Amino acid sequence: MAYDFDLFVIGAGSGGVRAARFAAGFGAKVAVAESRYLGGTCVNVGCVPKKLLVYGAHVADEMEQASGYGWTLEEGHFDWGTLIANKNREIERLNGIYRNLLVNSGVTLLQGHARITGAHEVEVDGKRYSAANILIATGGWPHVPDIPGKELAITSNEAFYLKELPRRVLVVGGGYIAVEFAGIFQGLGADTSLLYRGDLFLRGFDGSVRTHLKEELEKRGMDLQFNTDIQRIDQQADGSLKATLKDGSQRIADCIFYATGRRPMLDDLGLETTGVELDERGYIRVDDHYRTTEASIFALGDVIGRVQLTPVALAEGMAVARHLFKPEQYRAVDYQNIPTAVFSQPPIGTVGLTEEQALQAGHKVQIFESRFRAMKLTLTDVQEKTLMKLVVDADTDKVLGCHMVGPDAGEIIQGLGVALKAGATKQQFDETIGVHPTAAEEFVTMRTAIR
Repeated sequence: MAYDFDLFVIGAGSGGVRAARFAAGFGAKVAVAESRYLGGTCVNVGCVPKKLLVYGAHVADEMEQASGYGWTLEEGHFDWGTLIANKNREIERLNGIYRNLLVNSGVTLLQGHARITGAHEVEVDGKRYSAANILIATGGWPHVPDIPGKELAITSNEAFYLKELPRRVLVVGGGYIAVEFAGIFQGLGADTSLLYRGDLFLRGFDGSVRTHLKEELEKRGMDLQFNTDIQRIDQQADGSLKATLKDGSQRIADCIFYATGRRPMLDDLGLETTGVELDERGYIRVDDHYRTTEASIFALGDVIGRVQLTPVALAEGMAVARHLFKPEQYRAVDYQNIPTAVFSQPPIGTVGLTEEQALQAGHKVQIFESRFRAMKLTLTDVQEKTLMKLVVDADTDKVLGCHMVGPDAGEIIQGLGVALKAGATKQQFDETIGVHPTAAEEFVTMRTAIR
């Protein structure tokens, strides 16, 4: 049967665009449908604008430290509107780049909501297209618990478009999005509280990292409330919000920001017209080649719930394109030792196993840790400390995990990701000459295991 397209991609986020571009480059006839914004969550309401806001929040730190280096600064004034306008202009530029990437690759771009109407058929704004293969890359969507007043709360989708910086903010959640936005709001001058229903935020990260970040955030004056949750939200006569907690206490805020998880964006996608199955968590079930239980339909990125990171979606998109149209170049995505960063303040960088994961996997481990005040702070009154940690297999000397909390953690951990991917040992770390004076050299100068 002749189809309109060899591949029809639903969703123009990072993974979908990568799959479309490379499939077209391999000679396939490709279409992409997108109903919101080109570039997906990452470019529009995720990592890119978030990092820009993090940069803005860090300016306050630089100003605080300037006097130690002889600079006398007038009292700074922050304007939220300017930051958001500049951010919007950059995102629009990136949207244009994504459009050009697709069009210049020969991909047909359809702007509208796509709904699957069969194993080989997609409908966009009333028009139907046939395709040999369909790829679902629709990403995720913020989830807010079903409590009274939930409509009064915002998520990361809305936070990037607030008309003004709230004076008092309650951030609810314990994942990286909650921690990052709490740092953004506080760094830009808002009175910020972080509420989490568990004992300590960032579940799944190394225990030393979690504890160290908690201590540093408290040094910065952030109000951290653990083992607590909001029962209901009510709007006050003056426009402020009253959050009633499950213990009966109440908190007043101008903004309540929820970062309590994300769900796969499958709304009105038409999966019921196909044999596509979901797993027990509600994500699309796929095999090792990202093929769903409907042979002609594939899925990748946040909708399959594996590792929800932009670079992972990019790798998955490349894998799908190669599997379908260039099998001789196919390489499976390796989900081991994926470096990642949390742009908290201070930031986290991590790659490999946590101490807890290593022990659970049966490794006999040696732990190397260093806590120190960064050289940049020695001429200031700032008492922030950096944490660096190595998890080493005591039997093989192989470095299983590298973890850091401190300035430039994301930049530093990228290089260590290469080392772990190559199977580096602690001896090889020790034999590597450090770059002096830098914080990064501490990773190759830790000689004595603390346990």
